[in-house]
Amino acid sequence: MPESAREGRPSPEAGALSGALVVELGSRIGAGVCGSLLSQLGATVVAVEPAGAAAGKWRRRACFMAGKLSLAADLDAPSDRDLLRDLIARCDALIVSSDVDGPGERVVPAGIEAGAVVCDVTAYGATGPLAGQAASEWHIQAVSGIVETTGMLEGAPVPVPLPIVEFMTGVHAAAATVAALRVARAGGGGQRIDMALYDCAFSAMATFLPRPLAGSSEPIRRAGNRHAMIAPWNVYRARDGWILICVGSDAQWQRLCDIMGRAELAAAPHLGRTPGRLARAAEVDGLVQAWVGGRTIGACVDALNRAQIACGPIVRIDGYPREPNLEHRGMIRRLHDPVSGIDAVLPGSPLRMSRSDGRAPERIPAPGVDREAVRRLATERPPPPGRRRPGAATPALAGIRIVEIGHYTTVPLSARLLASLGAEVIKVEPPEGEATRDWPPTQHGQGYFFTYTNSDKRSLVLDLRREADAAALRDLIATADVLMENLRPGALARRGFSPEALAALNPALIYCSISGFGAHSLYAGRPAYDSVVQAMSGIMDVVRSQGVPVKTGISSADLLGAQMGVLAVLAALAWRDRTGQGQSIDLSMQDIAAWLTQMAWDAPAQAAEPLSLLACSDGYVLVEAGSEKADALAHEAPGGQPCAAAGLTRREAARRLTRLGAPAAPVLTVHEMLAEPHTAARRLWFPVTAGSGTWPLLASPLRLLGTPPAVRTPMPELGRDNPAILGALRRA
Repeated sequence: MPESAREGRPSPEAGALSGALVVELGSRIGAGVCGSLLSQLGATVVAVEPAGAAAGKWRRRACFMAGKLSLAADLDAPSDRDLLRDLIARCDALIVSSDVDGPGERVVPAGIEAGAVVCDVTAYGATGPLAGQAASEWHIQAVSGIVETTGMLEGAPVPVPLPIVEFMTGVHAAAATVAALRVARAGGGGQRIDMALYDCAFSAMATFLPRPLAGSSEPIRRAGNRHAMIAPWNVYRARDGWILICVGSDAQWQRLCDIMGRAELAAAPHLGRTPGRLARAAEVDGLVQAWVGGRTIGACVDALNRAQIACGPIVRIDGYPREPNLEHRGMIRRLHDPVSGIDAVLPGSPLRMSRSDGRAPERIPAPGVDREAVRRLATERPPPPGRRRPGAATPALAGIRIVEIGHYTTVPLSARLLASLGAEVIKVEPPEGEATRDWPPTQHGQGYFFTYTNSDKRSLVLDLRREADAAALRDLIATADVLMENLRPGALARRGFSPEALAALNPALIYCSISGFGAHSLYAGRPAYDSVVQAMSGIMDVVRSQGVPVKTGISSADLLGAQMGVLAVLAALAWRDRTGQGQSIDLSMQDIAAWLTQMAWDAPAQAAEPLSLLACSDGYVLVEAGSEKADALAHEAPGGQPCAAAGLTRREAARRLTRLGAPAAPVLTVHEMLAEPHTAARRLWFPVTAGSGTWPLLASPLRLLGTPPAVRTPMPELGRDNPAILGALRRA
């Protein structure tokens, strides 16, 4: 790690979860992600390695064993079962994946009996018609709408060849576990957590849900790399690779025309304004491609950055993402892998915190090498406090006040999930309202997306250009536990709210900033959208449609940034509970998105999961097999009679292929996913009447069963809570 990235960072021993013991039994990637993040936060994580394990997280053992203790165990051997039971009886948290790991059922009851937090990461969760059914990452991508919404409009849908849902579920699982541990420390005892990949995938589809939930039957179409409301916004081929360019306004279009030496285009009646460019998106893309095609990526980036136009090269994963800012921030690490005998390239921790910094892994253990250390933990460590005391369990964040200065997706989503855990969230908006407040479709002038993304919050309008309103914000922050924002780095500091000023104002404050490239970055002030971060983290190098880099349909960087924000705030609260100290959090969406791609690092010899799509009479099926095998199997029929896949429905083809040994799933549309019985049974969305309207709200995927998250109220009208909040501040 460069010295610039090390300066001022605390020692790795200062972890938010120092002293906690976690036992990781689950073989799902999501279980491994959960354990890895808890380890980075300072917990001692013992990963149990069954003999001959090769599926799930074990396909990339180095990724998911780094930073953990290894216990090689045979659950059929009485001595190993006894050791594991003793260990679980003394652990604070247990991570399992019961849908794919049957043997774990023998030892999980010991954790429940001892009062541990038991986090179960499964495909479909513990309730609903599909409860307990094992399903792969790719199956969940297909049935949740993620595949259908990724790819070019004119082409076939594209699966994301990264375990993105498993990773998102793992981050959510880690956050839920830290929340449950907070409940336990307060006297509420242990509890079960029901973490479902399906729930997390549904939650990730939020940007596609407003029109269907407003009653529209119009199909949701793939957009490729284009933007639904702005143009030009696409990838273009330079002399030495691909570059993404995002022109966010008419003023930026004028600056781009000047750069291209085509100033007349900005004045053209049919291209000068956004609606005209949207209607002629292909023509506009051709004009931009003509300029980009004669230049290198570096020349394009330099010119566009000078003009403050968001852009980014499609970063290649050549062993790891070759991007200077990732090196600068310490996200590229090399550790010796005792299994392969060579050094592995692994990501550092994306949890950058001023006092309880994420602990980057320091070693990859050999299988079973830590047995003696684990035996000591199982015999010498005192057990956790035990079962819940009557009346002691309150929501994890009851009594916590969060001030949110957020826009679009990332921080608003973080704060919404924290609100569902019991926090009071005050959303500070400018006089004109947050940018997404009127995104269509709307009801009474307020957008559906804005309303459910900001559920269970209070609305406070402040104009920070006015000293009186800036003073009100200072007074509010003095009463807060957490401040979250995703403005450009330095924007709050320029108004007098630097991290140092905030710490002086409220030493116990947790200040969480989420930005494209981080506050301590090589790219200070550089604009970043979700698409730019996907480009500059390696995601778009992995996801391609006919060789062209393509972003995921879901806003992967925004979503993971939000989810990591929830985890970081909960961890910082755990640190403050123990020490009384506040701290600042600097989350970079580029760090987090690159961390997501780690299973594509350093792995040319380990073939990616073979995936293929077959066209059917009513759409596509996603097959976990190469295209030749999938096509051959689809033509087989009982009695040896040929039957082309194109003559079958998706569900018929999926059943046939799965029966013949190639797991397959129908690629469902957004409307079909919403109509699935499992969606209704899990109550992943539900209507709530407030004032003169009925709004759809989205459930929280953080399913703590002892202290369940509560989603109750839509976001109110702009400034509704000004009198109550400002009046209370004046009285104080």
